[in-house]
Amino acid sequence: MDVTVRYFAGARAAAGRTEETASAGRSLDELVGELTQRHGPRLAAVLQVASFLVDGVTCHDRRTPLPAGSTIDVLPPFAGG
Repeated sequence: MDVTVRYFAGARAAAGRTEETASAGRSLDELVGELTQRHGPRLAAVLQVASFLVDGVTCHDRRTPLPAGSTIDVLPPFAGG
């Protein structure tokens, strides 16, 4: 089973899509590597500074395997207030 990756703001622009799927069971760090390979340096730059939510909860341990069926939100830094 897969995970769903949802992109917001600048991450959406860099990825060229709003969401996609990826294989479950890997860590967030491994997922970031895969997404960088898929989409190139523009998304890689966003992913370096982004925050990640796993099923709506901030991910603090980027080495923990991502559960099958989960949703990963990619949140780049936002300006304003």
